[in-house]
Amino acid sequence: MSILKLERKRILKDIGYLAQDISILHRQYYKDTGKLFKEQKLNPTAACILLTIKDNSNINQNQVAKSLVIDKGLATREIKKMQKLGYLTKTAGTGKSIILSLTDSGEKVIPVIQSIRSKWWEDRFADAGIQPDSPLVAGIEKVVDSIVDENLE
Repeated sequence: MSILKLERKRILKDIGYLAQDISILHRQYYKDTGKLFKEQKLNPTAACILLTIKDNSNINQNQVAKSLVIDKGLATREIKKMQKLGYLTKTAGTGKSIILSLTDSGEKVIPVIQSIRSKWWEDRFADAGIQPDSPLVAGIEKVVDSIVDENLE
């Protein structure tokens, strides 16, 4: 075992490095899936936005940005691109809010997005010998849910 691997194992015992590890996963996910999403004229962030709209009817741009913990400007730019691609529509909501909905084309690309995401995670878990029903997954989901709930308040 290399010195680097030994050092990494020692470091991982400190939970403070978890953010760094999650960041590594995030960057690798973007690298690995970027080309696949590009075939759909999307990027990983746009794919997340479409899935969020699919999972939440009557959601507005501000809620999308908050639920994904992304900058409002980034959400607006990505939503505008996807509207031009014909994946979603915007309609007036209450006040200044703009409600987002998937078009037929947007609905058709959802299974492709889900497949790309699932396959990436299945491959990573298989490579690491982790089962999808691992308590690790439930723990991460619980932390993410609390962050999203806090952002949506």
